Amino acid sequence: MNNEKFVFGVDLGGTAVKMGLFSRDGELVEKWSIPTDKRDKGEHILTDISKSLKNVMRSKGIDKEMILGIGIGVPGPVLDNGVVNSCVNLGWGVKNIEKELSEISGFKVKAGNDANVAALGELFHGSGIGYKNMVMITLGTGIGGGIILNRKIIYGSHGAGGEIGHAVININEKEPCSCGNYGCLEQYCSAGGLVRRAQRILSESDKDSVLRNVEVNAKSVLDAARDGDEVGLEVLHFFGARMGRFLADVAAVIDPQIFVVGGGVSKAGDIIIDTIRDYYKKFAFHACKDAEFKLAKLGNDAGIYGGARLILNK
Repeated sequence: MNNEKFVFGVDLGGTAVKMGLFSRDGELVEKWSIPTDKRDKGEHILTDISKSLKNVMRSKGIDKEMILGIGIGVPGPVLDNGVVNSCVNLGWGVKNIEKELSEISGFKVKAGNDANVAALGELFHGSGIGYKNMVMITLGTGIGGGIILNRKIIYGSHGAGGEIGHAVININEKEPCSCGNYGCLEQYCSAGGLVRRAQRILSESDKDSVLRNVEVNAKSVLDAARDGDEVGLEVLHFFGARMGRFLADVAAVIDPQIFVVGGGVSKAGDIIIDTIRDYYKKFAFHACKDAEFKLAKLGNDAGIYGGARLILNK
């Protein structure tokens, strides 16, 4: 084992820190998680991560010289120099996470936004295998995104590359998004957006629907659509039209080979992919119409795989 080299992939979330030990070939050796300690404005988080990684090293008999580095995804904008520009749900302001975690752990560190890092994981180990240019969309409570060009994350000038959920698609919206703006994609195509649309249809019409007799959530809405329910289908097409048209706009700028769709909403499966693709083809520039669409494969492990790749790709 002394001739082997390893890398750590870390996915820092607001509730838990997921971690993985990988071989230098990118193969997962072991994964685990610890709670995210947000006390004292997140002052303990990086120290906790370092301690946990070193505990695993001791248990595996891995020396410091065998570690190539730590790649970490964090829930906020990250510049390519490792500076995090505020992670509100962790209590962090501006913070050079690469410098601080490197000083604490003694290892090389590379950081990125969590959605971008998850996209990198999918590119090398999931549905993006074999592609160079990819856009990943995560559909859940919010909408996240990651842009990969020539197998490299696009960080952007302010660390906000890939924040597709906060692109404005409706300038007439009167209700604010969680970001403070109005009419963001997230307001219509997130899990909450599906629920709000279904509830509006149910309250403003007398259409017969199974949704009148169950809890209305993203899963029940999409299950209803799959079964041919009129309200469920209306919500599905409302969602698909907006997401498909928006991704056609993205393609006109990025021209990816593939869109990979993940997050909780994507668990509905092919009905999501097929609907987005149909509307995408309707709106896309002719040179971009053949972009592929696939469901993400790695689930909650995408972040740790991507974290490892931040180090292995340098």
